[in-house]
Amino acid sequence: MPRAALLSIHARVEGAGPSAWDDPSLVHVWGPRYHVYLVAARDLAVFTVGRLPDGGKTRETAEDLAARLHVLLGGARMRYDDAGQALGVHGNNLRYAALTGTLAIRWEGARRPTVWTVPPPDIDPAQAALELARRFLHICGPAGPEEFGKWAGVGDRKAVRTFDDLRAELIPLRTPLGDACMLARDEATIREPSAPAAAARLLPSGDAYTLGVTNEERALLVPDAGQRSELWTPRVWPGALLVAGEVVGTWRRAQRTVTIQAWRRLSRAAREAVLVEAESLPLPDVGGRIVVDLN
Repeated sequence: MPRAALLSIHARVEGAGPSAWDDPSLVHVWGPRYHVYLVAARDLAVFTVGRLPDGGKTRETAEDLAARLHVLLGGARMRYDDAGQALGVHGNNLRYAALTGTLAIRWEGARRPTVWTVPPPDIDPAQAALELARRFLHICGPAGPEEFGKWAGVGDRKAVRTFDDLRAELIPLRTPLGDACMLARDEATIREPSAPAAAARLLPSGDAYTLGVTNEERALLVPDAGQRSELWTPRVWPGALLVAGEVVGTWRRAQRTVTIQAWRRLSRAAREAVLVEAESLPLPDVGGRIVVDLN
């Protein structure tokens, strides 16, 4: 999500500052499972049209709302709940219109999203779905169509058909969770020796690394069931604390205070690395005055 994406970028890109999430090369979008994501502007169609059903009620709703929104807004911007009220629907229903690739949004977390319409993307939905599956496999794979369907929020038939169409680009393999597949073009990278892990990283709630689709996938990252329940809670998830590439705790923030709960005793060097990382978080609303509570 947009503000969390800032911290995900910071964990991966050196020098990312508080305004990195607001770069013009990035846009907000109601993406997989209708959640708000920050994606590359050039990929808007991949994360929207790539999820558009081939037919049925959902597609009809998406196209109807998109057309009505275009007329209502007439090039202007409006808060999504106000736009929904004007169309006689709940504002959340406008998320369906995003499937057409013609709805743009801006969401800053504490405020309600602003919406406006854009020209339809010049891409076939089937090609967009293929690219969406490639992105999923590259970041979240190895996997199969079932996992892709859950992650993208698309129907089982669409997920299976997309993987069938992608078959020539895939290689089968066996994982600790069973049979799966990956992109053939990623094989060389997978076979390369792993680069040294960063001393410490604080990943935000919902980061792609810890997202996981199934409990079995999450168990590969956090074998202890009790610790898994602390990271993937029934309500708002905390962030994940990584030390030398291993998930070893959780963290939360309240205003300028970052509270970190480690699951084990950290060495002096590890504690210092965690403190340095926490104090470097590019939080735009604290002016660099971060207080760290490390337990």
